[in-house]
Parts: sequence; C-alpha cells; structure tokens
Amino acid sequence: MTDFTIHDESTAPDASQPVLTNARKKMGFVPNVFGALAEAPIAVEAYEVLNDLFVRSSFTPTERHVVWFANIYENECTYCMAAHTGIAKHEKIPADVVEAARNGHAYADPRLEALRTFTRLVVVNRGWVSDEALKAFLDAGFTRQHVMEILVGVAHKVLSTYANHIAKTPLDRAFSRNVWHKPGAVAEAS
Repeated sequence: MTDFTIHDESTAPDASQPVLTNARKKMGFVPNVFGALAEAPIAVEAYEVLNDLFVRSSFTPTERHVVWFANIYENECTYCMAAHTGIAKHEKIPADVVEAARNGHAYADPRLEALRTFTRLVVVNRGWVSDEALKAFLDAGFTRQHVMEILVGVAHKVLSTYANHIAKTPLDRAFSRNVWHKPGAVAEAS
C-alpha cells in the first residue's frame, strides 16, 4: 500500500506552500484535502483556482452547494460530504438542503431539484446528457451559462473526490461531527 503525506506548510513542496498558507488564512487551518493535493503543486493550485472560479459563478451560494453535493454524493466522497456539510452550515445554507443532499433525497424546491437532477446526470453520465434532460433544466429557469458553470463545479469536486479516494484523506477534526457514508453503501474496511 502506498501512503500519501498530508502536507502542511513545513513539509509541502515550495510551490504548494502559498496555497496552503492561503487556505489557513481563509479557514483557520489547512484542510487535509489541501495537504494531500499539495504533493503536486499544480493539483493544489488547480483545486484553489477552480474553487475561486466556481464561487464567482452566477449561482447563489445554496445553488453552488447543490452542485457540489450532487457530485460528492454520486462519487461517494465521505471526506468531501463531511467537509462540505460543515462549510454549508458555516455559510448558513438551509438545513433542509444539507440534509436532503446527505441522504440523496429530492429537494422540495423545484428549482434546486432541477439543478440537483441535472448535475447528477452530468456526473453519472460523464457529460452525456439527453436533449430532454437539458431542456428540463433550461425550462426550470436555468441558462446555457449555468450548464457550463456546472462543469466548473463538477471539475472542482472531481479533483477533490478522486484525490481523497486515492490518498485516503483522513477527515479533519473540524469536520468530524459531520461523518457521512452514502445511504445504503457499505463502509470500506480500514
């Protein structure tokens, strides 16, 4: 078995250190996902840049979390779900949105449900969505711009979910109260 180092500013490659320092300034600590990605400076930088770009999208904060959560749920990333649950609570995302995401349930709000459904289809079908699915998404009040912005959110979360799977990123203490396993999924033996 190959173990990955969870870096901090003192162990990370020089080119990764500014991203870790920035994460510490923003969050008060360096989340382990940053420490894992720091092994490759371009990976941790890409994660930070994709996050910053997606935050600038035309989606509301709640809508951004719906996109992230849909990707996290489908990719079964226990680390990301726990972390984003904590981040969503900190950002005052409605509790019913967070709980529906964690349980894989439909949203009561038809717009959020259209966003969750479309994002899920993008992830599950690797971008191959039907014309009917695209039309349903657009008919829910979204635009072609939103379609392309979803891809940025998906890219952001694919990077972290896959990195967390490969590196077996340990959950940070700050997110430990939000432990998650996909409903119906069998937890992987350690």
